[in-house]
Amino acid sequence: MKPIEVLMAEHRVIERVLTALEVGTERLDQGGNVDPGFFIDATNFIRGFADGCHHQKEEGVLFKAMVQAGMPTEEGPIAVMLAEHEQARTFTRGLLDAAQRLQAGDEEDARGYAALLRQHIAKEDGILFPMAASVISVSQQTEVEAAFQRLEREDAAEEIPDKYLALAEKLEHLVGS
Repeated sequence: MKPIEVLMAEHRVIERVLTALEVGTERLDQGGNVDPGFFIDATNFIRGFADGCHHQKEEGVLFKAMVQAGMPTEEGPIAVMLAEHEQARTFTRGLLDAAQRLQAGDEEDARGYAALLRQHIAKEDGILFPMAASVISVSQQTEVEAAFQRLEREDAAEEIPDKYLALAEKLEHLVGS
């Protein structure tokens, strides 16, 4: 199912930023310096790409198709993923606040976000996406793919993918990850 391949490819980009966040927080733990702008840029990536482009496809398209195919939203895998998306948003708000202060210990939101997203991505890649491929009918798969293509065209028109890929590369470079 092509939309799942798109989501998994986006996961790989998100994981690159998670690695950069982990390297940055480790550097702070060891008494090193990390420019607060690094964490602000990471927050911009998270909000714009991970929570914006990526979660829009998951929540706005794929999860809806899975619900139409009979999966519940109040419990089970979709409920867990939605709850973790909300938890990630909470970490992101904290990360931005901490970046703006950059006081000792304020990197906990970066560490929490990275840990949450690593296990979240593993669950989506290993459980939810294969489940989606098995429960969504062929006609629904066509609709999901068309919706993804529409979102990707809109993003491409605004050069969003290029902007966030460049930001991911910048974050990796800043901490040498």
